[in-house]
Amino acid sequence: MGLSPQITNLVIILGMMQVAKKIPFEDPNVLNLCRALYALSNVIILSIHLYIMNTINKKKDLTTLKYVEPAPMGSTEEGKLVTTTIHAYDLAQAKQLLRSQMMGVFMMGVMHLYFKYTNPLLIQSIIPLKGAFESNLAKIHIFGQPASGDLKRPFKQAAGLMASLQGGAAQSDKKAVEAAERAGRGGAKEE
Repeated sequence: MGLSPQITNLVIILGMMQVAKKIPFEDPNVLNLCRALYALSNVIILSIHLYIMNTINKKKDLTTLKYVEPAPMGSTEEGKLVTTTIHAYDLAQAKQLLRSQMMGVFMMGVMHLYFKYTNPLLIQSIIPLKGAFESNLAKIHIFGQPASGDLKRPFKQAAGLMASLQGGAAQSDKKAVEAAERAGRGGAKEE
């Protein structure tokens, strides 16, 4: 029985909070070691993302992918039809993961350098690294899992606050795509 990623993240966070209480961050050597661990973790994550992008570009899967992108929450508009390729979709997802990681590094930099928080260095050395290996793209392009079930494109968004604010999951079923095509919503192929 495998635990969900959210549960394991919570267990890691709670565990690392207890460990962080016992670490003497006042010692410059310990603090520099934690900074080095954080930097190493981010270099590994960057390497994973660049490897995935390189693999996507090598495969260059030009299979057409059609799905209906949900309308923004609160909008009265219908979802927009998106016609793209698996290569373009995967590359866009990889770039989104990379941007997300860079935003996390920026936020951690502000928290650590400006506000002098040291405890998050430990947690942010582990959780994003775990997330990079658990991403759908890593499962497909690193671990070689087939793109079916939960890994079927377009990827389902993880349940949570941000997913509900963005209007829900993209629909790729034939009925939704045909309805969007008939309504003439979008349909321009992205390259």
